[in-house]
Amino acid sequence: GFPLALACSQVGTPQLRNRGTVAGNLVTASPANDTITALWALDARLTLRSVRGERTLPLAEFYQGVRRTVLAPDEMVTDIAFPALDDNQRGTFAKLGLRRAHSIALVNVAVLLTFDDDIVSQARVTLGSVSPTIIRAPEAESALVGKPLSEENIAQAAALAARAAAPIDDIRAGAGYRREIVGVLVRRALAGLRDGGRQSRSTGSGRAGFSAKLPMLWGRTEGRFPRLAGKTVRHRDGGAEPIECTVNGKNVVVPGAGGKTLLEMLRDDLGLTGAKEGCGEGECGACTVWMDGIAVLACLTPAPRAHGTHITTVEGLAQEDEGAVPAPLHPLQQAFIDEGAVQCGFCTPGFIMSGASLLEEIPHPTREQIMAGLTGNLCRCTGYYKIVQAVEKAAERQ
Repeated sequence: GFPLALACSQVGTPQLRNRGTVAGNLVTASPANDTITALWALDARLTLRSVRGERTLPLAEFYQGVRRTVLAPDEMVTDIAFPALDDNQRGTFAKLGLRRAHSIALVNVAVLLTFDDDIVSQARVTLGSVSPTIIRAPEAESALVGKPLSEENIAQAAALAARAAAPIDDIRAGAGYRREIVGVLVRRALAGLRDGGRQSRSTGSGRAGFSAKLPMLWGRTEGRFPRLAGKTVRHRDGGAEPIECTVNGKNVVVPGAGGKTLLEMLRDDLGLTGAKEGCGEGECGACTVWMDGIAVLACLTPAPRAHGTHITTVEGLAQEDEGAVPAPLHPLQQAFIDEGAVQCGFCTPGFIMSGASLLEEIPHPTREQIMAGLTGNLCRCTGYYKIVQAVEKAAERQ
């Protein structure tokens, strides 16, 4: 479903999305979580399973309040299903946050319409971050049915959707502002569906939901982590079971790291201090490394997850020619030097790992793609212009 694809593209950052799951976004049960709003509009159903059996229920029945669900302690979500969109259906997702990427929604909306020629025959309008759980806007839906998407009908539905919202005041926005934004986003979403057809890409900023190719930071891979070869190993917190993996082309065996993060293992056990801890919660991207060729955040990745994988850190980018002393720099490292893209340098390893992954995936990215690929990395010195120029320079030299 296109609304879900749009919502997923706005959750977190490329590095977070490479390790995160839709189910994880659902079960944390925040009313601001983007995929819930989209899947609610798509009439999704969840399958919950435990040793006692399984049950399937509508997504709307899964939530009991803010961060509260019907999931029992011994259950887990094993399936998410929704009807595929028919040719006469159009859907979209829109969101407004306090920044253009990696933001929690102040408001998000999803709209799914079924058409009979130009007349709306069915409508689902869902609103997020405006009540304890995701809600529908039934009066707005009713106002759309049996009518074309004229400016007048769109304006009426947007106003009714705003009335359906019951937001609160908090540190990020006031209730009145949120209610007004509901109307704005619903109006934009409906206009986008009218003007852009099924592939409408309406977003809160008015920008396209996807560029020609959305950067995933998958490098040269297809974005799938390979299955572990050999038998499964159980690593216990504090246990002596070794973690065996390849780091920068060398086989390593690390005992006693079962309770550590990948970042701690790289820095403390292997002495690879290029990856930095800037936040410890996946916000800054300074710890970005590659796992099996895919960019991930080492501060959020358990060290045992590295067992049987190939890890590349910033130290490994300059090892393409083993016979050269010193090893030649990666083209992006050289471009950072040439363009003066380093200030304090703390964020630089993460930016280089993200940028190098982007250039492997999209050798000649547009500026929009560069900015999208680097959304998971923060520069505390705000030296973004030079960093973007360095990626452009490296792309020119390829």
